[in-house]
Amino acid sequence: MSPPQPPALAALLDEAGAPPRSLVLRAPDIGPWRAGNGIPGVWSFAAEAPGPHVCVMALTHGNEIAGGIVLDRLLRAATRPAAGRLTLVFANLDAFSRFDPDDPTASRFLEEDMNRLWDVEVLEGPRRSAELRRARALRPVLDTADVVLDLHSMLWPSDPLFLVSGRSPAVELATRLGVPPLVVADMGHVAGSRVIDYGPFGQAGSGRRGLLLEGGWHWEKATVSRMERVTRRLLHETGVLPGAPLAPDAAPSRQAQVTHTVTARTADFTFTRPWRGGEVVPRQGTLIATDGGAEVRTPYADCLLVLPSLLPQPGQTAVRLARLVPPPG
Repeated sequence: MSPPQPPALAALLDEAGAPPRSLVLRAPDIGPWRAGNGIPGVWSFAAEAPGPHVCVMALTHGNEIAGGIVLDRLLRAATRPAAGRLTLVFANLDAFSRFDPDDPTASRFLEEDMNRLWDVEVLEGPRRSAELRRARALRPVLDTADVVLDLHSMLWPSDPLFLVSGRSPAVELATRLGVPPLVVADMGHVAGSRVIDYGPFGQAGSGRRGLLLEGGWHWEKATVSRMERVTRRLLHETGVLPGAPLAPDAAPSRQAQVTHTVTARTADFTFTRPWRGGEVVPRQGTLIATDGGAEVRTPYADCLLVLPSLLPQPGQTAVRLARLVPPPG
């Protein structure tokens, strides 16, 4: 049975070509994993052999249950590292606890977006919220991680992609993984820093890498399969799991660099049509949206639209505009 949606959201999802909402996934039972083995919702396992510390996060947004399914499967399979350390994090436990399949967009967070808090000044400042308490509790895990993979999914139709912070060394790692075949480097959101922006993850030369996977539509089975595939590729690529990395896909990876982050300034932000993430707009100056009367146009030819949010609120990122990076050679 399809869950009800607010009329504007339901109409836009249909017009944008979202998958049928009857494909809503069943939320995983993470009851056995809530206690963690050190921090609630966090399971960390060390191998005798040296190697990197790889952290896989899910449920940074409480309604993005596909990533939670992946971590649940890894734990039920008793996945353990052959080298280094493997840490699995169910991030926003409180928001996930309120997930309701009849209102599946409502439990993204409780008080504020947990993926906008990862600035040291915010983490060490006086602000208080449920999400900040949890971020502060998780901070020691990220302080010791060499690689973090943050599993996300999408409300609006878009090609799957990796996001990395700025020109960090994570670009090369994401490209090696080969799936999904689009790697986008950007500087994040005006509203705050993401997990992948935290500390040295976004700094060239740090040797530490942060990847954000946008794996597909929120509640589609294919999204879970894609997330699981990427996670296992990463664990083999880093040597945490034994064996050679999985064979790359036939399609070569594309890279893109975000040049403009469009933030909604008014409640009257409207796209000219329900643009799909991953679309390339061929003509410079194409009108793609208006914001309280101000026009938003593509700043150059062959402009890649990254994760359009078709109903943005003031202060939220509406879309990112990116240039495709020519392949080397």
